[in-house]
Amino acid sequence: MEARNGKDKWRGLPVETDTHKLRQYVCGSDMVKENRQDVKVKEDHEYPDWLWSLRTGHPLPLEELDPNTKYYWRRLRTLHMRNNNKIAKLRGF
Repeated sequence: MEARNGKDKWRGLPVETDTHKLRQYVCGSDMVKENRQDVKVKEDHEYPDWLWSLRTGHPLPLEELDPNTKYYWRRLRTLHMRNNNKIAKLRGF
């Protein structure tokens, strides 16, 4: 992939390939500093219990949310804006 000026080639991001290091450390956790030390992964029991109950998948459907919460209304507004934007794209000028 070329850069915008056409002179330089895109080099890509450096990726860690050592499997032992990938299992033992959080690679790339400190990208800003030079001579950085990656964070070592701890045992599961050393992390707080709430960490294992976090939702990492898709958000709950709107029907399963409580309408008395601010999150419900923000999600509803976002979904309506997305729908309106899709309709506006179809109409054209």
